[in-house]
Amino acid sequence: MPTGFQSVFTAEERKELRLLYARLRHSLGDVVVYDDFRKIKNTVSNDALASLPRDRFGRHPLTHALATAGELCDRVSPDRSMTMAVMLYNLVKHGLMTRDKLLGEWGEDVGRLVDGLMKVAGLYSRQASVQSDNFRKLLLAFAEDIRVIIIMLVDRLVLMRAINHHPSEKLVAEVAMEANYLYAPLAHRLGLYQIKSELEDMSLKYTDRQKYTEIARKLNETKVARDAYIADFIKPVRERLEAEGLKFDIKGRTKSIYSIWNKMKKQHNDVEDIYDLFAIRVILDVPKEREKSACWLTYSLITDMYTPNPKRLKDWLSIPKSNGYESLHITVYGPGNKWVEVQIRTRRMDEIAEKGLAAHWKYKGIRSENSLDAWMANVRDILEAADSGPMELMKNLRMDVYDKEVFAFTPKGDLYRLPKGATLLDFAFNIHTGLGSRCTGGKVNGKNQKINYRLQSGDTVEIFTASAQVPKRDWLNYVVTAKARNKIRVALKEMDTRTSELGREMLQRRFKNRKLELDEGMLSRTVKKMGYKTVTDFYSALADESLDINHVVDTYVGLELKVAGEDSARVSASEYVMQPVADDQGRPVDSDILVIGDNIRGINYRLSKCCNPIFGDDVFGFVSSEGVIKIHRDDCPNAANIRRKYPYRVIRTRWSGRLGSQFGATLRIVGHDDIGIVTNITSIINKEKDVTLRNISIDSNDGLFQGFVVVGVNNTASLDALIRKLRTVKGVKDVSR
Repeated sequence: MPTGFQSVFTAEERKELRLLYARLRHSLGDVVVYDDFRKIKNTVSNDALASLPRDRFGRHPLTHALATAGELCDRVSPDRSMTMAVMLYNLVKHGLMTRDKLLGEWGEDVGRLVDGLMKVAGLYSRQASVQSDNFRKLLLAFAEDIRVIIIMLVDRLVLMRAINHHPSEKLVAEVAMEANYLYAPLAHRLGLYQIKSELEDMSLKYTDRQKYTEIARKLNETKVARDAYIADFIKPVRERLEAEGLKFDIKGRTKSIYSIWNKMKKQHNDVEDIYDLFAIRVILDVPKEREKSACWLTYSLITDMYTPNPKRLKDWLSIPKSNGYESLHITVYGPGNKWVEVQIRTRRMDEIAEKGLAAHWKYKGIRSENSLDAWMANVRDILEAADSGPMELMKNLRMDVYDKEVFAFTPKGDLYRLPKGATLLDFAFNIHTGLGSRCTGGKVNGKNQKINYRLQSGDTVEIFTASAQVPKRDWLNYVVTAKARNKIRVALKEMDTRTSELGREMLQRRFKNRKLELDEGMLSRTVKKMGYKTVTDFYSALADESLDINHVVDTYVGLELKVAGEDSARVSASEYVMQPVADDQGRPVDSDILVIGDNIRGINYRLSKCCNPIFGDDVFGFVSSEGVIKIHRDDCPNAANIRRKYPYRVIRTRWSGRLGSQFGATLRIVGHDDIGIVTNITSIINKEKDVTLRNISIDSNDGLFQGFVVVGVNNTASLDALIRKLRTVKGVKDVSR
């Protein structure tokens, strides 16, 4: 340590510093050479020590840095770069060392870690709420090196330990809540379970010391009895499992104080009433092919000894959780009339659960992202299994989980997450639809920007609006978020609808003035003839006067006259006459095409309620607009009207006969009005193996034909193959069931 540091620290602090320094030297071993310690001593001079301000809790940065570096070595891994970054960070932060000097003396790796710590520290000056998922993600995005996050976690652990007896309860509570919400979940994601558990317990201790002390005291009072109970419970289970020849480990574990407190809140009980203060875990050593049978055998043996609670059975063996978690959880009535939770799993299942694929924070229902889960699992593997030292391997492991997102602040410090490439307009719509619709631009980090400005992480954005502003169609080119795009489209559609209504009213008035009847069908043909894809576009063009309304009326009248004088002698698809077909035995099928009976299961038909036909009545079939065949009696009150208006949809029907072994199916075909196309269709059907043409009815209108074809098929595969072939016929527009 620097020789003149006596004037800066109290005697008690000097004693603590010596102990911390000795601990760090011992923990680092050969990882840090003597020359590094010499340079640190020279860098942390007496003037530097005196210039460094103490934190809000009165602790000197050197004391905190030594404690943090020591914990990093003990809890994670001895690492030169992390240790040096922790020791030098405050010197750079307070301007006592330049970045160039840092890089020149300590190298790029240490410099990158210090830069990451500086970025994260800058977040707190934004006054953003740390109790926000977005804040946690921005933290990860700014800390580009995973080691920065690990340093922060250990730093917070050291701080939490140091403020135990600080007089300002408000300051302590703020740090405690932040540790519980932000740092404890991050520690759990990284597999640093001891740090996570200690942070949670201390957080409870500082925010509700009375409850913490009460739970700790009761746990301590009952520890001997609890350990004895676990041993009594396990003993007969162990004997039964060994008698069955199973290889296993069995152990009991007491839950943390924070976990017990959570149970007490949820169940509204006292400590004595929480039956699962501890859990028994049975881990079986069996081959993968015997896993389920071994787990259920263990379940059977335990429930033979102890009565199970069926409501508390959780079977994640038969259907594992979506995150891969597999286990069998049961709750049994143990000795002394106490409920005991037992978890049964194999060694493989236990490794998956422990290594993060089914991390505890996730399968308890806390929200997460799959990409972060997978990345964190990879980090945990490196932490636990790296032969050359985990920190060495993690130097080049960058935190790019959120490289496809940006995070921006409002002037009040509220934080919003958007996809990478999001613009100022996206930001406005993300806050509120009304704000986005009236957006005219904004101010980003104090500079005026247009609505198409692309945001960067950390930007502070203020939105400008105008009451007369409305969404424009070219705004769709400026946004990337689905929310903004959908809201703009809705607004544009509403404006188009209002304009369209105005155009429709204009056209109706003009037709009325010229004493013309407006037929919707003829109007649709007019719209298409004039080159408009939709009626809305057509009416909008009338409203904005880009289309002359008199020209529209003249076109309508001319088209109406042309249709009236159309050549009636042309050969239409409706002129097609189907040739008789034979049944399965080669016998001619008579005029009764649709045969209804128990042997036919494929035809979709319904008995009409208007006449309630029954077996034996003279009936006919009518193909409805939805493709369902409705069966009517010949003397149905609606029969005459149906035959007059829709003769092409009528199918002759009888109650007897059968289609052999085939199923009946009705196809709707739309195509160009040409009898040759229909001939090609029937030719394909007749040539198709295991397909029989039963009936075809055609109606033509405006150059198109619509036909309903009834075929007999053996199975759906044959029908699907037929549909695919019919769709390839030139002139056919659509084939559907």
